[in-house]
Amino acid sequence: MLRIAVVGSGPSGVYTAEALARQDAVPDVAVDVVDRLPCPYGLVRYGVAPDHEKIKSLQGNLRRVLEDPRIRFLGNVTVGGALDPQALLSLYHAVVYCVGAATDRRLGIPGEDLAGSHSATRFVSWYSAHPDEDPDEFVLRARSAVVIGVGNVAVDVARILARGGEELRRTDVPDAALHALQDSRVTDVHVVGRRGPSQAKFTTKELRELGGLPGAEVVVRSDELALDPAYADPSGLPPAARRNVEVLRGWAERPAAGRARRIHLRFFLRPVELLGDDAVTGVRFERTAPDGQGRVAGTGLLEEIDAQLVLRSVGYRGVPLAGLPFDASAGIVPNNEGRVLRDGQPSPGEYVAGWIKRGPTGVIGTNRPCAKQTAAALVADAPLLLARALPVDPLEGLRALGAEPVEWSGWEAIEAAEAELGRSLDRPTVKIPDWAGLLTAARPIL
Repeated sequence: MLRIAVVGSGPSGVYTAEALARQDAVPDVAVDVVDRLPCPYGLVRYGVAPDHEKIKSLQGNLRRVLEDPRIRFLGNVTVGGALDPQALLSLYHAVVYCVGAATDRRLGIPGEDLAGSHSATRFVSWYSAHPDEDPDEFVLRARSAVVIGVGNVAVDVARILARGGEELRRTDVPDAALHALQDSRVTDVHVVGRRGPSQAKFTTKELRELGGLPGAEVVVRSDELALDPAYADPSGLPPAARRNVEVLRGWAERPAAGRARRIHLRFFLRPVELLGDDAVTGVRFERTAPDGQGRVAGTGLLEEIDAQLVLRSVGYRGVPLAGLPFDASAGIVPNNEGRVLRDGQPSPGEYVAGWIKRGPTGVIGTNRPCAKQTAAALVADAPLLLARALPVDPLEGLRALGAEPVEWSGWEAIEAAEAELGRSLDRPTVKIPDWAGLLTAARPIL
């Protein structure tokens, strides 16, 4: 039997497990999907906004894969310490690392570490009940928030801030976050990009959702749109960018509605400093302008936006995993079609897929062909991999190295506990936001 560990249970990990289980070149395969968390699904559980039910429904597809009898979920298993990559590989013929890009990019400007300045990743983790985040981390006393970045994550956090808690009551947002959002004082959310609207990274669907919030209005400055060379004639833009410009044009021409909250979409502003002594009081920006080559250049003109909360959403970045090679400039594990490279040569039995393989690019579906490529490489290497004898069951080896795996039945117990928590609060399923609560739910006292 070809025994494989897939580290990470987000889309890239689950798609890799699926590709390995369903190939027919090696008929006898067993795949353990190992995750540091006791819950599967990665960013589909902990990175999708609670009001995006359609995307969250992808969990059902991932679930069907993980319930395949050839695949076993083992949560609460951290690769590191005694269970380093070498030790893990001693238990399996091959290990595929699908650990994503676990940190956010920094701005690299003064004031970035002031109180009130956070990565958007942490804010998303907070309202998604990630157990690494303090459930009480965000007390939203700010009146004005600045979100730096114009991608889908930036739009998500702006929408959650502008939506307010009462509208999120029928979602699985954790109870502490729900109460914080209900008590939020935020009235103005500024989403700011250094380039123009035609170069923004958000999708038109995400953008349009901002205009459908019942208690908020979108404010767009026509003079900033006009700075974009494509604004006057967007016909030459890719379809998505053209639709974005058309939506923004419509908002710019619409009169103010006088709603309680406002989402300001700003362009051609580059952050140069976060202002304040101990805590953020504002952000200083430099006005930029198109340089004629598809980029922007500073103009020297400065503008300040008052803010007591700043969320940075300028991209993700992979982090090194002790025991694996790492390309710091690209933020990935060096590889050739998924085969991990050590000193330029393939390392037998070690593979990568997803963002840690190619960088944080693409959408959820992009992980499927990426996973298939890695799986094909592994299957091609199977004759060499099978030459190495293994313990009978890697699970016992994991326990011998100090791991206390949460199996699929433990995850089902967590699901049941979250459903019961929801019933007790007169809400749908409500996520358990802390490690102790998750592990207690996974291992109920009989």
